Parts: sequence; structure tokens; C-alpha cells
Amino acid sequence: MPKNEISKEIFDRETSMCGKLNKKNGGKCCWGECKNCGVIPLLYKLHKGELLEKAEEIEKIKMGLYEQGQ
Repeated sequence: MPKNEISKEIFDRETSMCGKLNKKNGGKCCWGECKNCGVIPLLYKLHKGELLEKAEEIEKIKMGLYEQGQ
């Protein structure tokens, strides 16, 4: 694994937590509202090494992860 990337295990654990909190709290967590959150793009960048810039890309990734967290 490259020096500045997080493992799939950590990525899955952290994004799963986001999905569960999104569902449990109606799109919110203690950090704020999911629609404005930068955690998923940050985790994606740290895991895949790719920057998500377009709102459509971010929303697609978030929805897929939130569905997995159900």
C-alpha cells in the first residue's frame, strides 16, 4: 500500500459509519449535514488516490456507500 493511502478495511469501516449515521439521523451526524460533508470525498481520495470534484461524482459515491450501510 502506498505511503499516503488508507487500506480498504479502514475505508470500508469509516464509510460504513457514515452510511449508518446518515440513515439513523436523517442525513446528519455530529459534524453536520451529509449533503455538505467532505468526509466521503476525503476518504475516497485517501483510499483510491483520486480526487472527486464534480457534485454528480460525489453524490453517486455517497449514495452507493449509504446503501451499503443499511
